[in-house]
Amino acid sequence: MTNLILESGVNKYMEFKEIDGSYIGGKEGGLDRVPDSRSSIFKDKKLSLQEKNRLMRFFKMVNKHIGDGNEVGGGDGDGLISREDLEMPFVEFLSKKMELSKKLREMILYAIAMADYDQDNGDVCKDLLSTKDGIKCLGLYHSSVGRFPGAPGAMIYPIYGQGELPQAFCRRAAVKGCIYVLRMPVDFLLMNKDSGNYEGVKLASGQELFSNKVIVAPSFIDTSPEDKPSVANVLDYSKDFSLGDSRHKLAKAICISNASIKPNSANCLVFFPPRSLNAEHVSSVRVLQLSSNVAVCPPGMFVTYLSAPCDHNMQGKNLLQSAIDVLFYVPVSGSSTNSTSDDENKNLYLKPSLLWSAFYIQELTSLQGADDSIFSTPMPDGDLHYNNIVDVTKKLFQKMYPEDEFSATANSFNEVDSDFGPEVEEL
Repeated sequence: MTNLILESGVNKYMEFKEIDGSYIGGKEGGLDRVPDSRSSIFKDKKLSLQEKNRLMRFFKMVNKHIGDGNEVGGGDGDGLISREDLEMPFVEFLSKKMELSKKLREMILYAIAMADYDQDNGDVCKDLLSTKDGIKCLGLYHSSVGRFPGAPGAMIYPIYGQGELPQAFCRRAAVKGCIYVLRMPVDFLLMNKDSGNYEGVKLASGQELFSNKVIVAPSFIDTSPEDKPSVANVLDYSKDFSLGDSRHKLAKAICISNASIKPNSANCLVFFPPRSLNAEHVSSVRVLQLSSNVAVCPPGMFVTYLSAPCDHNMQGKNLLQSAIDVLFYVPVSGSSTNSTSDDENKNLYLKPSLLWSAFYIQELTSLQGADDSIFSTPMPDGDLHYNNIVDVTKKLFQKMYPEDEFSATANSFNEVDSDFGPEVEEL
């Protein structure tokens, strides 16, 4: 996404703030910093000398392997990872080949490679990470560290929130002649009665617009009580459209607190590896805390987002609630702390107070039955990066316009600035 932002020139319309750091959490409380660079490894006082040496040796080998152009291949030369090792599970490579401790394996698997499921348990792991894919994730992460001036880690966040990304791309597109119509829903797709092919759309105003292609989101699809695929006033019943596999779910929560979950850290990431909260915890919980310095909340407040893959709603809610209980102090109306010890009370009040929270479940669905004229975009996923969305978008563009370049070189700033102005104001 960073490369696409620069190639398209939308960076002229955006500003970013660094994420201060990444941490690993557990049910015991306390957040340990993820040693994701040479300096952070040396400064980490919780790592033994042996762990530091092994971790440094591992990162050095990964950098050499990728630096020699073997991120997807492999070789048997000195310092490179063999093809046989690249095909084995990443967790097995880390434990048997690199002899890394459980603590270091969890940091690499869930906080750097960002695996979703318990990699140590093949019975419950729905996405076992191979060494080849794990090395690619590490390569992306390490190439991101220090890329943004002043950012200590690999992550940056848009000021005013992620909604600035589509707004910036829309703004750039408007400069190039794209037209946006706001607050004008599409009521129907216009289909040819004889061929059944798509021809255009009918707006809520009654106006009809004709085109050769249309892109719709899976969120337009609804399922009637009879389980017959229907669309909320958008798609014609004569077309065989339906939702794809919706068993993949993300449990999500939004929390507002009066202090940071990590003192002296305004914006940070926290990862709870599988089984770190309870024995039934088979997926990784990701936590992103944001402060007022990215203009998403008032000064003195913090917004925290939590997410985790789940099989059903209650499982996901219980998992996120366990993480919230570790991170926040939740005052109970009318309760007294006299029944707890002084040490327990002290630990409670060291946590930020949870002022408000909300839970919801997001189903990751896809649109099935689309033809050569009707295309569908992917649903937002639970990743902290945009790799999958950008890759799918490129493939969609190439399918729709095989002769065109996906991202042409952006004009200079002066050219963009001269185009921007009256035309956009008119739009």
